[in-house]
Amino acid sequence: MSDHVELSNLTKTYPTPGGPAVIVKNFNLRIRRGEFVCLIGHSGCGKSTVLSMLAGLNEISEGGIVLAGRELTGPGPDRGVVFQSPSLLPWLTAYENVMLGVDQVFFTASAAERRQIAEYYLTVVGLGDAMDKRPAALSQGMRQRVGIARAFALSPKMLLLDEPFGMLDSLTRMELQQVLVDLWNRNHLTALMVTHDVDEALFLADRIVMMTNGPEAFVGDILHVPFPRPRDRRVLLEDPEYYRLREELIEFLEVRAYTLKNQSPPPSPPRPDGAASREAAPRSAVPMAAPCPTTPSVLSAS
Repeated sequence: MSDHVELSNLTKTYPTPGGPAVIVKNFNLRIRRGEFVCLIGHSGCGKSTVLSMLAGLNEISEGGIVLAGRELTGPGPDRGVVFQSPSLLPWLTAYENVMLGVDQVFFTASAAERRQIAEYYLTVVGLGDAMDKRPAALSQGMRQRVGIARAFALSPKMLLLDEPFGMLDSLTRMELQQVLVDLWNRNHLTALMVTHDVDEALFLADRIVMMTNGPEAFVGDILHVPFPRPRDRRVLLEDPEYYRLREELIEFLEVRAYTLKNQSPPPSPPRPDGAASREAAPRSAVPMAAPCPTTPSVLSAS
């Protein structure tokens, strides 16, 4: 796979009364075509700032971003974005929210073809019977499904996800992770996802990029996730390598994210006598998503 995205010396500075505040400094990352990368780090380190610059929603102070051979200068439909909050237009139905982007991107397709694209992705995310409902009639998880469908329906060059499951309960979160994986496995969109959840990152990513603490945060380390695809959550939880990688991520967040910035890590919380240093992840039943229907032919031709 070739490099599809290049973030070079990316820096973001905000003016403040006390002088310039440098949030991210010299952030460098290359993402291969078809790769799924997760970006983790402590709150406030600049993960979402990096994502918003890549989305074209936040001005770059220094450095640059190249996507598919073209330097980015603003937002565009070549990047599909899924936000933590679904950000749906409340007066439109789920179907109409998805159609907004489809009509813009596939303007040369017929009305029937565009309708087929929107209906396909809403069906894939489990909203085939709810596409005519407005956001107020949908649960938070269902609204986020609309956001995922909307992003994939654009057939973008890159998928950007900013903690898309952070506001959901654990069971809905796992279910939508599986929905996301099932969609991604079909077309392997190049993806960058911000998350705080190390288990989520290990389940979804090919590589996990770890950011140092701020200010002036940068890439502290990159972890390659070796598990083959398609992945089965139950199988991962049986694999000792999963827990070794999990501990490596936690150790970075608890120690190295600080020491790489010459900061002192906070003291570890006290443990009860005899407590295990690590508990295995719960092995309760994991909701499994239904198989994806066949992709509409218009998408293959677009």
